[in-house]
Amino acid sequence: MTRLEGKVALVTGGARGIGRAICEAYVAEGAKVAVADRLAHEATQAAAALGPNAMAVTMDVTDMDQIDQGVASVEARWGGIDILVNNAGVFNMGPLEEVTHADYRLQYDVNVGGTIFATQAVVPGMKARGRGGVIINFSSQAGRRGEANVMMYCSTKAAVISVTQSLALELAPAGIRVNALAPGVVDTPMWDVVDGLFAKYEAKPVGQKKREVGLAVPMGRMGTPEDLAGPCVFLASEEARYITAQTLNVDGGNWMS
Repeated sequence: MTRLEGKVALVTGGARGIGRAICEAYVAEGAKVAVADRLAHEATQAAAALGPNAMAVTMDVTDMDQIDQGVASVEARWGGIDILVNNAGVFNMGPLEEVTHADYRLQYDVNVGGTIFATQAVVPGMKARGRGGVIINFSSQAGRRGEANVMMYCSTKAAVISVTQSLALELAPAGIRVNALAPGVVDTPMWDVVDGLFAKYEAKPVGQKKREVGLAVPMGRMGTPEDLAGPCVFLASEEARYITAQTLNVDGGNWMS
């Protein structure tokens, strides 16, 4: 499998969950991969497990200096970046009366700002090399519709869809394709946090919400990180060379569009 042979990818939030699965799939397809994560130790461990075609990058996507330094380190080592996967994200929920400005800032700075400013840091190098490039952003089924007590997260993921469309139009003349993925419910460590919050706000036993959402998926189960890795390979490959400005639902049939 060498669909990404000769390509260099930077994956934010790459140390665990969906990001880790994407890094593994990209290396398996022949790419060199920068595992970018604010959890420096976990990024180092992940990169070591992936072998010589992976490197660790410490990157908090709310920190402009870390973004710039991380991108520069990848370009210095491997000559440039062909693929950026904006996977880093955070989740919180609560009713309107509990919304705080600090939480608003965190979710927007990571989920939306991280996508914008990581892209801003990578694009000049893509343009300078003249080889085009691929940007893959992570939205969510939550960006397709609202949900009670999840206003902030849903709105950030809706914003990612809009950002994806606008950037795709702006960057198309440079041969840079921009698409997004909209996962449904995916069984990752983050969903254990999500389940705990739903337990709090919906007065359910811990674990019940997770079971309910899995059973509600038309395909009968929650997704896995590997279910997202395949579409990420496809969107980064030449097979998707005429696809841009799209948000692909990868959710077992939860949302139809």
